Amino acid sequence: MLKVIKNRIEQGHRTSKYPKEPIQLYHRFRGMPKVVKDCPAELVGRCADACPQEAIDRKTRQIDLGRCVFCGLCETLSEGKFVHFSQDFEMGTSCREDLLTLGDLPALAEHSKKHFKKLFGRSLQLRQISAGGCNACEADTNVLNTPFFDLQRFGIQFVASPRHADGIHVTGPISKNMRAAVLSTFEAVPSPKVVIASGACSISGGPFYGSEDVVGDLNSLIPVDLYIPGCPPHPLTTLHALLNYFK
Repeated sequence: MLKVIKNRIEQGHRTSKYPKEPIQLYHRFRGMPKVVKDCPAELVGRCADACPQEAIDRKTRQIDLGRCVFCGLCETLSEGKFVHFSQDFEMGTSCREDLLTLGDLPALAEHSKKHFKKLFGRSLQLRQISAGGCNACEADTNVLNTPFFDLQRFGIQFVASPRHADGIHVTGPISKNMRAAVLSTFEAVPSPKVVIASGACSISGGPFYGSEDVVGDLNSLIPVDLYIPGCPPHPLTTLHALLNYFK
């Protein structure tokens, strides 16, 4: 016990002060893509043709964050003349259409459902569903329970039973084998309840988009209240979305 106390004193306070204070991420982190609107059409077309996710609309020049896996290929091909990735990790949205962007999103707090804030503002319990994912989204979600992020200090935690939950947090492209499990878990959550689609896979199918073996779009099964883009979403992207939507 004395050794534990000694270690705690030596290590000091390790919990991030976000959101009270800004946090700087590693320079290689790819956040919100910023589109150069007056970029030559030919360059936009090259990037759209090369995009493995078909996430670039060559006419509107918008990038679909619901499909984008932040591979950075468009930035590399255009040498930053069409798009560059910022370090802005605040990318959650309550509307699927808002994920079609040129580099900005509406303030999440203004578009959230106010009755959710009233109901879950002090305590939010979520049931995590891994619906055929690669475990990257799940791993980065688990990181929120570490001392650095300390998710529970905000009154948010993941629970073992859907009957103890206020909503579901779905990751993965929703394979056909997981379709029934997602629906039954959703039905087991008492109303009112929320549905969160986390990661490109649950939002659009991600790299598995168009496959016959996945549902892909969670919203085609059940109505989604909150979208958290990324592949996987950074823990801070998830934290920002949860705090601004429910708090």
